[in-house]
Amino acid sequence: MFDAAPPSGHLRTPPPPARPPASVRRDAFFDNAKYLAIVLVAMGHSWEPLKGDSRVLEAAYTVVYAFHMPAFIIISGYFSRSFDMRPDRLRRLVTGVAVPYVLFETAYSLFKRYGDHDPGMPISLLDPWYLTWFLVALFVWRLTTPLWKAVRWPLPLALVIAMLATVSPQIGDDLDLQRVLQFLPYFVLGLCLRPEHFRRVRTRAVRVLSVPVFALALLVGWWAVPRMDTAWFYHRDSAQELGAPWWSGPLMVLALMGCSLLLTACFFSWVPGRRTWFTALGAGTLYGYLLHGFVVKAGDFYGWFDHRWLHGPLGEVFVTLVAGAVVTLLCTSPVRRVFRFAMEPEMKWAFRPEASGSAESGQDREKAGERQLADA
Repeated sequence: MFDAAPPSGHLRTPPPPARPPASVRRDAFFDNAKYLAIVLVAMGHSWEPLKGDSRVLEAAYTVVYAFHMPAFIIISGYFSRSFDMRPDRLRRLVTGVAVPYVLFETAYSLFKRYGDHDPGMPISLLDPWYLTWFLVALFVWRLTTPLWKAVRWPLPLALVIAMLATVSPQIGDDLDLQRVLQFLPYFVLGLCLRPEHFRRVRTRAVRVLSVPVFALALLVGWWAVPRMDTAWFYHRDSAQELGAPWWSGPLMVLALMGCSLLLTACFFSWVPGRRTWFTALGAGTLYGYLLHGFVVKAGDFYGWFDHRWLHGPLGEVFVTLVAGAVVTLLCTSPVRRVFRFAMEPEMKWAFRPEASGSAESGQDREKAGERQLADA
């Protein structure tokens, strides 16, 4: 009935402190991938004022634009798999996506109006300017997640929608719906992925093969520079708006998705799975994404890119390094503390008590994944 007392002189060793379950710990791989992707986003934006003078730089720009946002969107979809219409999740969607959109769309519009001396720049929440389209898209995609989880063939359906969007110029610019719909398949693909899919591309064989794949992509990009409109990679216009025949739109959706997924797989193969010096920065990628745009646009408005020496090879390398350093700084904890009021407002006053906290059931199991999605 009773446990025997331990022998004299022997003390029972206290059990080690329990580690948090794996489902509550952040996955270093995804934080690393988000950080590296946001660095590529910032570098690509910094190349825009310079790429017209360098075919090599424009080839690199083309390759980066082929996969950096698809990779980011796939990760966002992957961490949206558990999203439903539970009150606390809807609250998180509002405070982590909708409110930052309103604030930053307003801030970017004012920055354009006064920084670029453009008094005609309207403040319109229906027409996202520059970077804020992603917040609109993420809001719509996450809100429709239960639908994609309910249909039998979500990815083919999303592809059909994207292809139809490319032949529908009447969609217009409201809420940047062209981008919302044309990038939709990547988000839905993320919803369909499982951990083993990411493990399959993170093998030594894929890592080795990715080197010639990226080399070939750069060669194809160099060849395509004078022959292809890079606006296809932005996914913000229909085929007709790009001056192409209507039937080319659906074909380009399939072709670009094939290229994007191949390069994204190669990119993921080189992302470290262990904790590194930049892993913690992956938690601040939304900050880096939204804030670096002000730096890039300030360079446009105030002529920082007009210096001739920046348009040579050394200048291009310098701009690339500065862009990487700036976005890294913007992902750090001090910056996050300063801008948390805009990026992650609590707004408890705006919600009923039942929406103020997570439901008890499954809270720990899902908290890490939801944090990683919100940070994306």
